[in-house]
Amino acid sequence: MRKWLASWIFLWLIFGSAQARFEFTPVARNAYEQVLSLRFEQAKVSLAQMKLQDTDNLIAYHIENYVDFLTLYLNQNEADYERLKKNEELRLEKIQHGDAKSPYYLYTQANVRLQWALVKLRFGDYISAFNDISKANKLLEKNQEKFPDFLPNLKDLGILHALVGTIPDNYKWSVRLLGGLKGTVAQGQRELHTVLQKAKQQDFIFKTETAVMLATIMLYLDSNSEGAWQLLNNISLQPLENPLHCFVMANVAMRSGRNDRAIELLQHYPKGKQFATVSQFDFLLGLAKLRRLDSDAGKFLEQFVQQYRGQDGVKEAYQKLAWFEWTKGNTQGYQKYVKAILVHGKAASGGDKDALQEAKTARVLDVNLIRARLLFDGGYYQKAYQQLQDKSSADFTQKASRLEYLYRMGRILHGLQKYDEALGFYWRTIEQGKDELYFYACNAALQAGLICESRKEFAKAKEFYQHCLTINPVEYKTELHQKAKSGLERLKG
Repeated sequence: MRKWLASWIFLWLIFGSAQARFEFTPVARNAYEQVLSLRFEQAKVSLAQMKLQDTDNLIAYHIENYVDFLTLYLNQNEADYERLKKNEELRLEKIQHGDAKSPYYLYTQANVRLQWALVKLRFGDYISAFNDISKANKLLEKNQEKFPDFLPNLKDLGILHALVGTIPDNYKWSVRLLGGLKGTVAQGQRELHTVLQKAKQQDFIFKTETAVMLATIMLYLDSNSEGAWQLLNNISLQPLENPLHCFVMANVAMRSGRNDRAIELLQHYPKGKQFATVSQFDFLLGLAKLRRLDSDAGKFLEQFVQQYRGQDGVKEAYQKLAWFEWTKGNTQGYQKYVKAILVHGKAASGGDKDALQEAKTARVLDVNLIRARLLFDGGYYQKAYQQLQDKSSADFTQKASRLEYLYRMGRILHGLQKYDEALGFYWRTIEQGKDELYFYACNAALQAGLICESRKEFAKAKEFYQHCLTINPVEYKTELHQKAKSGLERLKG
């Protein structure tokens, strides 16, 4: 008996006490790819296999966190958030039992926290998000000292630095309180570009993920939609096989004047029981079709508001349904959806705030301005121009419509690359709208800055960006101010 017990203790000391590791085995790689193609149920089977047959490999818990992240980030369901948020600390506890000598030990903890920070920001849980950002930063900085050539670490530092650069000024105090984090969008982009360059010389599993994150930052935070589109086209995404790839490419296509391409992608994105449901596809397709003034745009927007279980984007969807009815001359349908804006969804994002503000003011919209705006947003600049070419600001009785006309003409002429004329309309928009609640003057200043920057008139660009920061509209303020700050940051270089 004693010999058997001694042998068992010896074997336990040799094998049972071995420290858990982090390894992207073939099964782990397969699970990661399944998650990033939204095949969550297949990924869960692969992860269960890992936990059963490769029990010491803690990378399973890291990959598992991607499922929660994408589920919550794409569908924004409050009930799912309340149900799943406990998993953050449970997974961190598992990971903390891993091999502290591995470069993945601190990285995976930081990445889990960073993913949850992005989710919490999406759900308005700001203080908890900032706490995760601060902790992720400390883990990444420590890991960078220990493993300076570990690319996944630099990937997350790039995302983190860009993220910190977007935090609204009224929340900067909390970030300082949690450790004085620093970072800018420009810094984050440089770091992610460095990761992609170095990834060419090695087998880097996070290459596509890095490129997608960089494209997202370029698109939403740096007004570089063309650069984002080119980047995505250089990494061989598979939008007809991977719905997440389709979602990303369609978003960038819609924001870079490729609305027809976006519609083509969204009409053929991969569907089936093997893929997670993403209601946002209906919203994107309905919006893209509305921007082309297609007669069936309302069908997809209606499907979205009926099936979506989140809150963000709902008011904007009802606003677009109202516009759809207005462009058809259906006053009753328009009023129905305006009322829906007031009672459904929440006004956290810029689009939802814009929709709510419009519904509250009960402003009578001019159909020519609506059509011009939709066509412009779709990249159909000449058609948009034709909607307004015979108009002048004097043709509009409401002050808001006169201001929108000036702004919209500036944007259309900008799109047509008639920059001098565009600057004239932008300047008039700024002068007449800087004290109004609408976003027109604020964005006119931003867009004027972008024109001047593109023409290497840097002093003028700086003046316009600074002017943008002095205008405080009700809607889109955070987004527009961030892009102005990014512009000023670029001009420092």
